[in-house]
Amino acid sequence: MTTATTVPPLYADLGAPMPLEALFGDPDYEDNPLGFAAFLAADERGDLLSAGERVLDGYGLGAEFVPHRLGGRLREADRLGRVLRPLFRRDAALALGHGASNLVGSVNVWSDGSADQQRWLADVLVRGGRIAAAYTDTATGNDVGRTGFRAELRGTDLVLNGRKEIINNLARAEAVTVLARTSDEPGSRSHSMVLLDMAAAPRDRLAFLPRYRTSGVRAMYLGGLEFRDCPLPLTALAGELGGALETVLRAFQVTRAVLPMAAVGLVDQQLRTVTDFALGRRLYRRTVADLPHARSVLAGAFLDLLIGDAFATTVCRALHLLPGQTSCYAAAVKYLVPELFRGAVDALGVVLGARSFLREGPHAIFQKHARDLPVASLVHAGGTVCQATIIPQLPRLARNGWLRDQPAPAELFHLAGPLPELDFDLLTTTAGRTDPLLATLPAAAERFHGEPVLGPLCRQLRDELAALKRAVDGLAPRDRTPLAGPTSFELAHRYAVLLAAAACLGIWQSNPDNPSDFLHRPDWLVAALARLAARLGCPPVAGTRDAERPVVTELVRRYEECIAFDLIGRRLA
Repeated sequence: MTTATTVPPLYADLGAPMPLEALFGDPDYEDNPLGFAAFLAADERGDLLSAGERVLDGYGLGAEFVPHRLGGRLREADRLGRVLRPLFRRDAALALGHGASNLVGSVNVWSDGSADQQRWLADVLVRGGRIAAAYTDTATGNDVGRTGFRAELRGTDLVLNGRKEIINNLARAEAVTVLARTSDEPGSRSHSMVLLDMAAAPRDRLAFLPRYRTSGVRAMYLGGLEFRDCPLPLTALAGELGGALETVLRAFQVTRAVLPMAAVGLVDQQLRTVTDFALGRRLYRRTVADLPHARSVLAGAFLDLLIGDAFATTVCRALHLLPGQTSCYAAAVKYLVPELFRGAVDALGVVLGARSFLREGPHAIFQKHARDLPVASLVHAGGTVCQATIIPQLPRLARNGWLRDQPAPAELFHLAGPLPELDFDLLTTTAGRTDPLLATLPAAAERFHGEPVLGPLCRQLRDELAALKRAVDGLAPRDRTPLAGPTSFELAHRYAVLLAAAACLGIWQSNPDNPSDFLHRPDWLVAALARLAARLGCPPVAGTRDAERPVVTELVRRYEECIAFDLIGRRLA
């Protein structure tokens, strides 16, 4: 336990909500114009809550996505994930439409845009403007390398032709990043990134398409834009001609890490809603929370939230400390954490029962979040795309020795530890030859060999890592490419699960200044590792079930004291 004079800034004043949490106020208060009732009504209308947008404009949310060197607040990726959590807690449509779309649209400019483009876009966002990310079309979806949208060099002009569809905020954006094919040649050098100033674009060459309606995040303004021989100056190119796919592979590591971290806020609220129901509803002369099945579901959802937070936080910190390794890590966290969260919410819906479908009443926010989460999980990169990013890199990582690498340094996992400012130039298209995060597992198996429960768990995970290496080494050449069969995708899944386990171990070992006694004790770690090992098909380790009771006790305490369920444990509004 740290003293008052040595508390790191991250843990300072944990009794006060985060700024955006405080600005939005208690979401359960019916008369709060920024509460759940208001967001549910806006969702029914299919509109973003205008009062919520005004709060974000007043706060200056756009500056959160602008690097500090350009006048914004973006220094640490993990901080940005936490800043966005209060938005996801209330409304994923607002979080994505007024927040995350600015991140997705801007990262490629921060990575490869010219100095003038970076200054211009920074000014747009800091002033409260928006940028849309026009990367996809309905024909090719997330497979951006196959897009048919074209940009052709004609003299001193870059002429755009084609359609961009299902793009968030397109009709309301001052800036748009557009991915276009600029060469018919095969390979990775056939696409370019274009930064479009909507005020300067010739409107007679543009046609806005009708809005797309969705079952989840119904308030998001998803639109499309058709370009008809639209001429732009060559200075609209963001980065090298033909360099877009490499830019995307590097810059999207940031979005793939930050967005799952931000989504913790949504799952926190789902767990809070069902805990409220389970503690208040009585069956068989006891509360629902006292029933073994419901108690197990609540504990499992809490653990999945902590696993997701640990994994996403570790990868966000790796963007700063291990930027040469995060190509695989970011893809793995964007694949696995949404899968964990969707499973947790589905299980919570079973406990809530028929109330999980109600669109009004005290638990109505659950059905909205349950509809929103699957759509939010697909933002700019679905799980299959992320697995396809991992698969070609597994053979090199396995060959160079998962079982022999040096484990990651403690500062990678230190939640309150300082970080250098995020540097997009250091990110690489593929991971290096070492895998320090995964190397945490064999090191833990050796360190905790004598522990009666943690020791066998760590040995299970080490053995699973050895089995993964053997399987990867035996892959046929075709199964080492994005065109691989199901076996390779299963191996990518197992790799992601093992990375999550390594992150949990690292977080538990490396945070002596965290003020939470619960996070210092091994109960949550044992339960989390057992849950991950079960995903790998491992048999239960004796003693792991005993960890469920203290996990549920902590869950109830945090619920009653209105404390976030994440690794930091700050008070909520």
